[in-house]
Amino acid sequence: MVNSPPVHTFSVYCRARYGRTIGKIPLETGHPCPNRDRGGCLYCRPLSFTPQSLRPGDSLDEQIRRGKKYLLSGRFTGYFGYFQQETPTSLATSRLLPLLTSVIADPECVGLIIAARPDCIADDLPAALADLVQSSGKECLIELGLQSIHARSLQQLNRNHGVHDFFSAVRRIKTQDSLRIGVHLILGIPGETEADMLASVETVCALGVHALKLHHLQVLKDTPLHSLHTKGLVPTFSLDGYLQLLLRLLPRIPWEVVLHRLWSSAHPHLLVAPRWHLHATELSQRLQASMAEQHIRQGQDVDSVESTR
Repeated sequence: MVNSPPVHTFSVYCRARYGRTIGKIPLETGHPCPNRDRGGCLYCRPLSFTPQSLRPGDSLDEQIRRGKKYLLSGRFTGYFGYFQQETPTSLATSRLLPLLTSVIADPECVGLIIAARPDCIADDLPAALADLVQSSGKECLIELGLQSIHARSLQQLNRNHGVHDFFSAVRRIKTQDSLRIGVHLILGIPGETEADMLASVETVCALGVHALKLHHLQVLKDTPLHSLHTKGLVPTFSLDGYLQLLLRLLPRIPWEVVLHRLWSSAHPHLLVAPRWHLHATELSQRLQASMAEQHIRQGQDVDSVESTR
């Protein structure tokens, strides 16, 4: 890996697997997350991450048409159907599968990425998804929103699931070799130390997951977290502080794990804190420059430990 990039990003993965640039078209089923009936997550405001291509009430066909207009007219030559909004897997498999089938049938679609709460993986879903993947010859990543392995953090965020739900979901998905598993973690949950965050990262990596999505905690307007932030109860990362954290975490993440995200990107008009006033491209450039200066690459500490065994 001497000539490899320092971080195994989604774009690096796609170039290696498909030999071309692949993007993501965000899609939604219109079905709300079930946790809203239990007060919702402390930090969550869906509008803060809703892309401009999504409009309420649009059919999947219209969502894809509009998504292609924004995505495929630029540098991307294919796409993943990205069911990120809400919790699509809270739909019954019999209702969800026809939607997924219609998307993956598009020749320009190379596969599916499906966001899921760990407690919303129906028993019959993994096998049904595996059949779809095998019949289509495409791929499917199930992205489990864990956020943290620590019970106190999950309770504080009002996630209304436990880490045992996550382990159970991983076991059931792993019964199907054709499915890939991703995990979403939040860094900077109030009360968590760097050791706590590292424990979350290393625990999920030890399970052999295929992808990680990391991001720093963001405070969004009109959320319960916003109210706590105004009382001084929610510290957030400075830009330099977060980049330094990533420089310490990345060496502990195996190279085989694809990093789909390293920071958040909420709409600026809804973002309270932290406000770094940098675009994602500039953040990436700063991180990779620091990695080069310090001779850091993803997975180097994992590789060095394994080489001594």
